[in-house]
This record gives sequence, structure tokens and C-alpha cells, in this order.
Amino acid sequence: MPTLNGNSLSCEEILDRYGPLIYRMAIQGTGSVADGEDVAQEVFVSLIQCDPRFADEAHLKAWLIRATANRCKSWGRSPWHRRTVPLEEARQAAPPPEAGGTWEAVAALPPKYRWPVYLHYIEGYTAAEIAQLLGCPRNTVLSRLSRARAKLKDALKEEWA
Repeated sequence: MPTLNGNSLSCEEILDRYGPLIYRMAIQGTGSVADGEDVAQEVFVSLIQCDPRFADEAHLKAWLIRATANRCKSWGRSPWHRRTVPLEEARQAAPPPEAGGTWEAVAALPPKYRWPVYLHYIEGYTAAEIAQLLGCPRNTVLSRLSRARAKLKDALKEEWA
């Protein structure tokens, strides 16, 4: 059972507090509700299995965010994912006209740009907080946000024209 300041935390309590955040991140990271559910479940299973000790709430939240980002990255590299086509894609020859948009453009970004955008604009983290969560320098986060905005501007140019 994970502990916070020496006190045991119940799985239900952690899931109630952080489940929605992890679920949203997993869906954003995988681009699929079904795969996002699997990733979120894996994150919480690994939390239970590794039985970590956390200094405070921020440490627990950072661990969950980092674990989710890492699981999504692993999911994207898995041979199974690369050799399969989601059922929705197999049924549709062309995407429906309403499939474009900002969220699809964000989801299409490479993970190194997608995570900072998601954490900054959706979850409201500062660049310094994102740097700590992702384990990279603050200036790297700032440059990735800048590059991501440029990529999104190019991708969404036709939609706003």
C-alpha cells in the first residue's frame, strides 16, 4: 500500500483524487479511449505493486504523471501497437469531415511536444513544474512549447483561414 508521510493511502482514495487526471493524460498520450484505459490501469497497478513512499501530495502526483507519460511512451514503441490498426480506422476509409481540430492536432504532435502542451494548457502547470515532472530543464520545456505552438499554427492554418 503506498504511503504518504508515513500514513497508508487507500487505493480508492488515490483513484478518486488522481484517476481523472491520469485517465485524461492516458487518452491524450495514446490517442484512443480503449488504449488510454489500459495505460491508466497499468499506472495504478504499478503504483500498487511497487509500494512507493511519498513525501507529500506533490510527490505522489508527480510520480503518477511521470508514470503515465512513460507508459504512453512504452505503449507507442510496442511492437503490437505498430503492427495493428485500431478497429475504428479499419472501418473508415477516410476520416469524417469533423475529425479535424485543435485536439486532433495536439494528439498528432510528437510526445516530446504533446506532453508539455497538455500539461501547460490543459492541466495548468507552469514550465518549471512541467520540467520537474518530465525530468528535463525548464528552458527545454519552454522551447518545446514554442515549437509545439509553431507546429500547431501550421497544422491549423487551413481551419482558421
